[in-house]
Amino acid sequence: MEGGARQVLALYKTLLRESQKFPSYNYREYALRRIRDGFKAAKSITNEEDRQREIQIAKESLEVIKRQVVIGQLYRPPTLIIEK
Repeated sequence: MEGGARQVLALYKTLLRESQKFPSYNYREYALRRIRDGFKAAKSITNEEDRQREIQIAKESLEVIKRQVVIGQLYRPPTLIIEK
């Protein structure tokens, strides 16, 4: 596996791991679905410039997820029945 592919895989796993930390079930599932769909759609990108742009977008999304997880933990919603 080349260095770029390792970087993308590590970013993907980090995004999934951080999204699992959302206290809200709905936000958590939405984030996981968007990450999987986004990476699946970007899998076919062959242009290096487009690939780097997508990686940068994913990194920015990771920072947003980290901030939102902290905010979500400060204002924890009630647990849904589906989570029990």
